[in-house]
Amino acid sequence: MNNGIIRDLDLKQASVRFIYDVILFFAVMTLFLCLAPVVWVLFSGFKDIKEFTIGKNILPERFDLQRYIETWKRLRFVRYYQNSFISVVGSVFCAVIFNGLLGYVLSKIKPRGAKLIYGLVMWSMLIPATTSIVPLFININRIGLSGSFIPLWLSMGANAFYVIMFKNFFDVLPMSLVEAAKIDGSTDLQIFRDIAIPLSQPIIMVIIMFSINAAWSDFLLPYLVLNNTGLETVMVRLFQFRTATKATDVEILRAVTFVMVPPILLFLIFQKQITQVNLQSGIKG
Repeated sequence: MNNGIIRDLDLKQASVRFIYDVILFFAVMTLFLCLAPVVWVLFSGFKDIKEFTIGKNILPERFDLQRYIETWKRLRFVRYYQNSFISVVGSVFCAVIFNGLLGYVLSKIKPRGAKLIYGLVMWSMLIPATTSIVPLFININRIGLSGSFIPLWLSMGANAFYVIMFKNFFDVLPMSLVEAAKIDGSTDLQIFRDIAIPLSQPIIMVIIMFSINAAWSDFLLPYLVLNNTGLETVMVRLFQFRTATKATDVEILRAVTFVMVPPILLFLIFQKQITQVNLQSGIKG
């Protein structure tokens, strides 16, 4: 309480206490609405198809992990986890390096036409991603990158939202550091590598979290590029498992559990860093 906007002394006022209780109630209800589907999917995976379709209780009659193990073996998810891991690692690297470079150039170097480029970056956020998927897929095939992870990596390295986040963060960094490095003979690339990147660990952590979640949950582009190549990610494998096999609804829910567990664990581990940097990115000066 002492570190928040409401002090312990304020809560002694009836009006403040009422508003606080209302906010707390809506926060708890929001938390319940967010967790209810996840809990339902998890518990449903412990049921058999008869209990799932006829039973009325959300809790299973018994928690049998063998059912999850059997679905895991049938899916052969280890292989697709590896494919997703390769996709995520390359996407994170491109998201940090390429978007970070453009954000640094627009913030600190500011070449001629920087405002125009920044305006185009902002304007590109108004274009729905689905409208560009057809020309993107055509160009991927023309240059012979279909059937590889490279298009997935590069698409994550051209993200307008990440560029804006990097630029806003670099705007806060003192220009005196850049000027001092130039006096010492450092090039712009060396300054970006030796000064900007080390000082940008908070925003880099946020970009990493966002890009991991985006790369892990992306379906359309991996499906178009990697389908029937043996390099399918877990999201593509989940779609194949639903359409190409005689899987029951309960098995689909177990597969969904395997897909959603890694992002949830990642957020639980790094939620403090994400919320702190999101707050800092909105404060300048």
